[in-house]
Amino acid sequence: MKSSKIKLTLLVIACIVQTTFAQDYFPKRGEWETKAARSVGLIQSKLDEAVKFAEENEYSGSKDLRIAIAQGFRAEPFHQILGPTKKRGGPAGMIIKNGYVVAQWGDVDRVDMTFSVTKSYLSTVAGLAVDRGLIGDVKDKVGDYVWDGTFGGRHNSKIDWHTLLNQSSAWSGELFGIKDWADRPPRQGDIDDWKFKAPVEPGTVMEYNDVRVNVLAYSLLHVWRKPMPQVLKEHIMDPIGASTTWRWFGYNDAWVTIDGQQMKSVTGGGHSGAGIFISAADHARFGLLFLNEGNWNGKQLISRDWVNAVQVSSEANASYGYMWWLNRGPRKWRGVDDESIYYAAGFGGNFIVVDKTNDMVIVTRWLEPNKIGEFVRLVQEAL
Repeated sequence: MKSSKIKLTLLVIACIVQTTFAQDYFPKRGEWETKAARSVGLIQSKLDEAVKFAEENEYSGSKDLRIAIAQGFRAEPFHQILGPTKKRGGPAGMIIKNGYVVAQWGDVDRVDMTFSVTKSYLSTVAGLAVDRGLIGDVKDKVGDYVWDGTFGGRHNSKIDWHTLLNQSSAWSGELFGIKDWADRPPRQGDIDDWKFKAPVEPGTVMEYNDVRVNVLAYSLLHVWRKPMPQVLKEHIMDPIGASTTWRWFGYNDAWVTIDGQQMKSVTGGGHSGAGIFISAADHARFGLLFLNEGNWNGKQLISRDWVNAVQVSSEANASYGYMWWLNRGPRKWRGVDDESIYYAAGFGGNFIVVDKTNDMVIVTRWLEPNKIGEFVRLVQEAL
């Protein structure tokens, strides 16, 4: 009798677990089910208000991104476009609740540049390398993996993967024709001040710097020994059912010889061109993967440990993790109290927002960047 009760209890538990997993929805390639707002506990009128806000607050920069880039980075000496660019579309986005589309606007299938949202994809490739033991530990010195002189010298030899990932490495040098000090220089001083300034100790100051991010991409190319777009496609984008339209570019002359083969070293941003060109719908799938802690329909594509690691505030900036922004510290959004929210962000108002508390993913394209906090607050008012 006791044995029968135990078996019955186990059967009930198994049914509950099976039912729970059956409620998890992951869209198949080329499909995404839509649900009415009220069916997932949202207020339709409030959701409509948030979408209207996104549509009415389009990024004010030129749709010709060559012009927008030139204006946005005009303070950089010697700045030039070194990789592909593309004229952008209008405002677009998706709101995902419990895996389902509850709102979308604009052309969500249009492929556009995404600028520094690329960094969060690059961070993912680093996480895959850690998961597979290609990188033993994020505190390992990068020079132990990349020994071609990129990390030579008293300063650069101190740099580990951890500081490259949270943008506090202070790597010093030149990569693909761009000097580290020429990327987003201080507002004060001139070329001589920037050029001859001694770098700070790695890990002490967070500096948003694409040259150093591209050094991370270059280093990961040496570790993986195959192009980063191929790694991302095989391990992430194909398994989550992303379209075949996204591309990941590097600068025109960023060719590297690995194992006797020429490979392109990609960029982690697009302010000199290049980076990931992708649709809002593919961004939403990527965000849904992270919302589900790296698991896609029962398959763990990237470890939960890594998904948790990217959300840890860096020592130098509480608002930044491993190439994901965090809604805490100095960059916390006004009116959005939930500090567990984290997001990918790129020039021109490109965002992937992961709202774990409310089981939501929010993607926006070409929203005026300083409006993102207000937009998320409006979406949350629909709860």
